[in-house]
Amino acid sequence: MDHFTYVDGAMLAEQVPMADIAAQVGTPVYIYSTATLTRHVAVFREGLSQIHDPLIAFAVKANPNAAVLATLAKLGLGADVVSAGELLRAIAAGIPAERIVFSGVGKTADEMRIALEQGIYQFNLESEPEAEMLSEVALSMGRKAPVAYRINPDVDAGTHAKISTGKSENKFGIPYDRALASYAAARDLPGLDVQGVAVHIGSQLTDLTPLEAAFIKVGALIERLRAEGHDIRTADLGGGLGVPYDPSQPLPPSPADYGAMVTRITQGWNVRLMFEPGRLIVGNAGVLLSQVVRVKQGAQAPFVIVDAAMNDLLRPSLYDAWHDIRAVHPKGERAAANVVGPVCETGDTFAMHRDMDVVGAGDLVAFMTAGAYGATMASTYNSRALTPEVLVSGDKWAVVRARPPIEALIEGDSIPAWIASEGVQD
Repeated sequence: MDHFTYVDGAMLAEQVPMADIAAQVGTPVYIYSTATLTRHVAVFREGLSQIHDPLIAFAVKANPNAAVLATLAKLGLGADVVSAGELLRAIAAGIPAERIVFSGVGKTADEMRIALEQGIYQFNLESEPEAEMLSEVALSMGRKAPVAYRINPDVDAGTHAKISTGKSENKFGIPYDRALASYAAARDLPGLDVQGVAVHIGSQLTDLTPLEAAFIKVGALIERLRAEGHDIRTADLGGGLGVPYDPSQPLPPSPADYGAMVTRITQGWNVRLMFEPGRLIVGNAGVLLSQVVRVKQGAQAPFVIVDAAMNDLLRPSLYDAWHDIRAVHPKGERAAANVVGPVCETGDTFAMHRDMDVVGAGDLVAFMTAGAYGATMASTYNSRALTPEVLVSGDKWAVVRARPPIEALIEGDSIPAWIASEGVQD
């Protein structure tokens, strides 16, 4: 459920007409709903109601906007981060360091120092060399780093290949069959406090079966680690639960179904459970609002050319991802159309032969379920300005990231003196 609805023939974000935002901010623009964020947190938390004191660490990579993070901080969420930048963003937004988990395969020594200085809750290690580096950094600071190893359980998540993370050929984590040796070596590293086990098998999962298989393997590993004398106190079960993008497809499992499965599988583990939802919290809480530039006739269907592009919303080009496309002021007619952006790439395509509202030049369209992996993956390709972001709460709204002027993009470059001094040749 989201709070983008039609009232008197016009789409509203909560109580704010989206056309009003377009008129004042311009398009394309991301719009986020506070009410939807709040509801999604409540529904996920309710799904985990049978679990004692879970740490819900929002996956910052899904949407790192400071206003979004501050909203989630006030709702009591922690953060799952994969860079020092995300860590500092989370802390600046009000998320306490003791609710922050640091994941990722490429943590640098400098990033480790920053995280140790801040006092984060846990590092999720992804290799033995990383464990050795972290131990050295922690010792140099007179600290002990709380860690878990991220285990690669070799479970196929059944999702898109580019967002699958738990198969043996993926770059994440250590192989399940090497876990005991890795933990034994980590125990001998004096800068580490080995406290947990972590797993995350992929994103946009629409079936609980692979998650359950991975969690069963984690439970068995915890038993074996404890038998070898390890004090395992935490288990990070990752995120990845899918959200509905295409209304014609079956709904993904609900947080209630997920929570019931987790409760059943983890009985007797005697650990603090940790979760890393990202898309589930912010996906349906955001839309990308765009304006139709023109419509041109194609060989089979018209091309609806909008002012949003692949640099604003990369998911369709990168993952062949499906986003529902709705007219802000629907006319009651529908037809097949190709929706494309202005970037000079054939891949700058949002939909082909899509049955959708009939729109014309100047009309506004909304790309739904764009709150996750939208603005955070934007770029300035084709020298296009980064997309602004707006947060709505009831009848109030504010720009929470402004559109930078093109001049700022140009001024970011510098021309070496030897080029400037040569002048222009005839």
